[in-house]
Amino acid sequence: MTARIFIGETAVNAVPADDRGLAYGDGVFETMRMHAGELPLWSRHRARLFEGARRLGLALPPIDVIEAHIGEAIAGIDAGMLKLLVTRGSGGRGYAPPADQVPTWMLALHPLPATSTSLNGLRLHWCQTRLAVQPALAGIKHCNRLEQVLARAECEQAGCDEGLMQSTAGDVVCATTANLLVLLVDRWITPPVEACGVAGVCRSWLIEQGLVEVGVLAPHAVETADALALCNAVRGILPVSSLGVVEYRQHPAVAALQAQLAVAFPMFQLHKEVA
Repeated sequence: MTARIFIGETAVNAVPADDRGLAYGDGVFETMRMHAGELPLWSRHRARLFEGARRLGLALPPIDVIEAHIGEAIAGIDAGMLKLLVTRGSGGRGYAPPADQVPTWMLALHPLPATSTSLNGLRLHWCQTRLAVQPALAGIKHCNRLEQVLARAECEQAGCDEGLMQSTAGDVVCATTANLLVLLVDRWITPPVEACGVAGVCRSWLIEQGLVEVGVLAPHAVETADALALCNAVRGILPVSSLGVVEYRQHPAVAALQAQLAVAFPMFQLHKEVA
């Protein structure tokens, strides 16, 4: 990983010890896939970044400054991941936000995850950790991700690739790092994210294209579905082979959905699929 750190528009060598992102998770982030020196989904990531900052009352650096540094960071890179993280910056002890905010922000480059058996289907685990219902934070990529950290630890202990999470109300919401797609007969359904969960940029494209509908899903509906898939902005669409003891056959509807996404975004062509 290589990283560039800034306070406002000034480059610095380290994040200050009193940064509110470190202290409270007081910030937002976006993880984006690079392809041929570009960020094909940047406009969608940017819109979610703005929405997250608006919800949190967070000051952002000038967008032209962010984009200029992004351009420098990814120039000439054929493939990889770029993480943009913005915190409220330094502040005194206590939860109250400082009156004068100077954001701390960073750009971190990462390689794409290694190719694995994900093309044959992911093995999912039902996570015991639930997502708290909190509409004020739902949809955005805020920096407090302890629920996902605990859920991911469950997946590791279970020997699974990913985990499905429910809300505290009992509805199925998402995987730990991806949105859920559920095939019921001939319709792809994805759970709503107005109460909790993340409004994924890949998910939003699928919905806008009329390829996926939003609907509330109970655990039984997921377990008895014709097929499952996960999607996010780095991995695209990945099939699911099992959920606990329930197994799913390879379904042509998954391949068809992958193909439609790859037409719009060639970085998601199957030969470039990653875990």
